[in-house]
Amino acid sequence: MASYPVDPRQPDAAYLSFWRERHLCTLSTLRPDGSPHVVPVGVTYDPEAGLARVITNKSSAKVGHVRAAGADGARVAVCQVDGRRWATLEGRATVSVEPARVAEAERRYAERYGRVPSPNPSRVVIEIELTSAMGRG
Repeated sequence: MASYPVDPRQPDAAYLSFWRERHLCTLSTLRPDGSPHVVPVGVTYDPEAGLARVITNKSSAKVGHVRAAGADGARVAVCQVDGRRWATLEGRATVSVEPARVAEAERRYAERYGRVPSPNPSRVVIEIELTSAMGRG
């Protein structure tokens, strides 16, 4: 069983397996006043690319918080919990509207969550360039 810290690009089998199970997650961003904004999301984890991805609507508060951080992106965390198992991925988030990147995020979401997302012309992807990971898978 993995326990923190975890190399986000080379997780052990138990940690990676936990991230491939269907779980609701949370995304934590910071509001302009520095207070946390924590919302439920679907997250996909791609250790080979060093990314976590969240598909969402371009007008969401989470997208606004990430964009407000500027070109370097926003420090964020995504987390999931299942009983005594938990996992957190941290990194710098940016928003992409690039169709190929959004499509890849949708494909990965469908793979993990077992359903294709409904069409949404306002969909964007929050891509989190991972800097650290921890947990107990």
